[in-house]
Amino acid sequence: MALCKRGVQCCVTTIIRCSYPFQGISTVSTYTPILAYSRLSVLSCRYYSLSQGRLGIFQRASERYEKFLEHRFPRLYILYTTFVKGFRLMVHDVRETKRIRMKMLTQDVSLKELPYREMETIILFRKDMIKAIPLVIISIPPFAIILVFTLMCLFPRQLLIRHLWTPQQQQDFQRLYHEQRCRHRENILKGVAWSIPHIKEWTLRSHLLTLISKVQSGAHPSVKDISAVRGVFSGQPLGLTGMDSGHMRLLCSHLLLNPWLPGFLLRPRLRAKALDLLYLDQALDTLGQGQLTDAEIREACYLRGLNPSSLTTSQCREWLLQWLQLSTQLTVPVLCIWISELNAQRKRRYLDIKMDFIEQNKHLLWNWDSRECIPMIIKESEASLLLHNMVLLSVNYPSS
Repeated sequence: MALCKRGVQCCVTTIIRCSYPFQGISTVSTYTPILAYSRLSVLSCRYYSLSQGRLGIFQRASERYEKFLEHRFPRLYILYTTFVKGFRLMVHDVRETKRIRMKMLTQDVSLKELPYREMETIILFRKDMIKAIPLVIISIPPFAIILVFTLMCLFPRQLLIRHLWTPQQQQDFQRLYHEQRCRHRENILKGVAWSIPHIKEWTLRSHLLTLISKVQSGAHPSVKDISAVRGVFSGQPLGLTGMDSGHMRLLCSHLLLNPWLPGFLLRPRLRAKALDLLYLDQALDTLGQGQLTDAEIREACYLRGLNPSSLTTSQCREWLLQWLQLSTQLTVPVLCIWISELNAQRKRRYLDIKMDFIEQNKHLLWNWDSRECIPMIIKESEASLLLHNMVLLSVNYPSS
């Protein structure tokens, strides 16, 4: 043991290098350490090699344990590997989300200004946290963790996030969610068809009748056909502000949202979903579809209402290109202004403001409260059309 002015340090070694700064003498001793006021210098490689050796022992033990589970308990091995990989992915998402949030705070960047992959990480992580937070709250009381693990095994689709699903569960749950979407598509198309007599403009009524007849007959509509009925989805009966609660619940069910909330809560959720899709489409159009991998292409198609399991990668890319062609036409911003006289009558008006006025007052527009007055948003017709497009563009694709 060597005692120095900085404290006491223990070392188990036979080679000690003692330096005497006053005499400039350096000696090497192979005897037992003695008490002395000196600077103890120990080779760090010995500690490093020791830690590497311990790490190798742990790795070999872990590999043997995994092989034992794989041969003796194959089902338990699948659950074990899924949990380990899922936990690592979840930790990675937490770190990545924290980094992106810090970037948004320090650089004053909004969600819609993020690159595509970072924006997708934020949106998917928010969706996972909505599912994970109630489970964490349930596990807070003592001995409640046993109940939590039991519920996780019994209801993995409802309680576990996507990273903790096995590969077979991911396929099964994706097919189940797609079947849930398909159950509501026919009713959504019927709701759009029932609204045709309420459309005042004859041209829009004729275009919508042609579009619905084409889709219900099994044909795949073109982007031009859907763009021709863009004006139908503003106001009543297909606009978000004039849409009845029954049709909103059908859209929420198709979007895998909770449809049993009150009507005044469904409308903001549908609008938020449309904004998320629009921001993702803008970022994807900036990045370029060719920069995405095949897995990312399939994930993007599934997020927009198409089931990619039975399609080739080229078909998925073709469909996503059609989606982006329509979505990029819906990016013209408008200014939403509350006017005191109309506010007294509880009416909202969308006024087109000249671009020079917007540029002069840009610093004021972006500081408004998004709950009271939304400065730059998509039009009501654009939000409603984007949500209905998840049915119109995917129900008959690919056309036979």
